[in-house]
Amino acid sequence: SHLGSSIHRVAQEKVPLFVRTPRGVGALGEMGPVPTVDMAHHHTHEHAATAVVAAAARHCYETSYLCVFEAVSPYMWSYMGIAFALGISVIGAAWGIFLTGSSIVGGGIKAPRISSKNLVSIIFCEAVAIYGVIMAIIMANKIEGSLIFEVTSKLEPWQAQTMVSGWCLFAVGLSVGFSNLFCGVCVGVSGSGCALADAQKPEMFVKMLIVEIFGSALGLFGVIVGIIQANGATFPKHLG
Repeated sequence: SHLGSSIHRVAQEKVPLFVRTPRGVGALGEMGPVPTVDMAHHHTHEHAATAVVAAAARHCYETSYLCVFEAVSPYMWSYMGIAFALGISVIGAAWGIFLTGSSIVGGGIKAPRISSKNLVSIIFCEAVAIYGVIMAIIMANKIEGSLIFEVTSKLEPWQAQTMVSGWCLFAVGLSVGFSNLFCGVCVGVSGSGCALADAQKPEMFVKMLIVEIFGSALGLFGVIVGIIQANGATFPKHLG
């Protein structure tokens, strides 16, 4: 029959014959039936292991750009927070002094009496920059250095704590900086209006001064919250 002729051809030409066996499809040769299902499972496991190794070897930014933030040194985040806290606060103070000072100088030409008592508006604007300096000093004293910081596949506890502390100080810098920025603009605009109103009606000075006091409190709120946030940043002393 056809099966007999196939077996005879295998015996003559050493051609493997695939027949159905109780364990699955196998190859019939000189050594008997060899199950190919087990070999397929073996190759599948090898392919899966190779895929896992290849995925681990890929750079993380190929799958998500969020890991770029993890790749930045936590000390870099910390010093960026200090720069934001001080720099943006100084911008707010300078902006407020610019607005108030120009109005005092302009109004003082016709009403020289406003030049002295309206200097309190300049002091309120300068306090905004002082808030940023105070927070920058507090944040800088929080940082503890280490000899080397390398992020591995398995983070050590001190490494994770250092990374969290770096992000915390960066958030503190943003909170303090932007609150002082808008505080400086608020005090500058209200101080400018106070100087011009005082030049026209002297009895308006005390009323406008109350508005400036409440405006300057905005930066103080940012400093208070920033101090509370900075308490959560603890850099471990790891020198080896």
